[in-house]
Amino acid sequence: MTDPAAPSTTAASRPMFRLDNEQLAFRFTATLSDRHGTPVERLPDPGRLDDWLAANDIAVGSEHATPADLDLAQRLREAIHRIGTAIAHDEPTTETDRAVLNRLLRDEQLCPELTETGLRWQPITGHHVRGALSRIAHDAVTLLGGPQRGQVKACQNPDCRGLYVDTSQGQNRRWCSMNICGNRAKKARFRGPRTTVGNN
Repeated sequence: MTDPAAPSTTAASRPMFRLDNEQLAFRFTATLSDRHGTPVERLPDPGRLDDWLAANDIAVGSEHATPADLDLAQRLREAIHRIGTAIAHDEPTTETDRAVLNRLLRDEQLCPELTETGLRWQPITGHHVRGALSRIAHDAVTLLGGPQRGQVKACQNPDCRGLYVDTSQGQNRRWCSMNICGNRAKKARFRGPRTTVGNN
């Protein structure tokens, strides 16, 4: 999905990551934001994949992502987003998308490891980047196939359509992030057409 020959972006031009989603798998889908408006690719090169894994505390070891890893990451991201969107709209998912997640889980098994500060997941294969991606796939499968499946929703911002889990008491949450898409909606209403009262 990414041209390996394309030059890496400079630090100044790299868009910041959106890390406000509580669900790891859906946080990962936000590395491509505003999909239905002006899309922003936040993983333009393998180095940014390394950065995202580190920012989410799932980078293990000193291995760096390759163009092949980035391609797999983007395919995983899009499969999660398509499956989540289908579930949010009570539509069927595709075998092709499910296979991306299931194959990664089968090929790249993880095992928990106790550390001085807590727990981390180690890839059995020794391939750290793919192991980290399988951790994301594991989170997606557990969520999309588990008891929270019915709480998966898509943001009502027509440009965004980002995924989130609605844990609100009334199941009436509308935005993936109140601080981002919720505020956009408020500003749009504020800037909407106003009627003026003229003199008779």
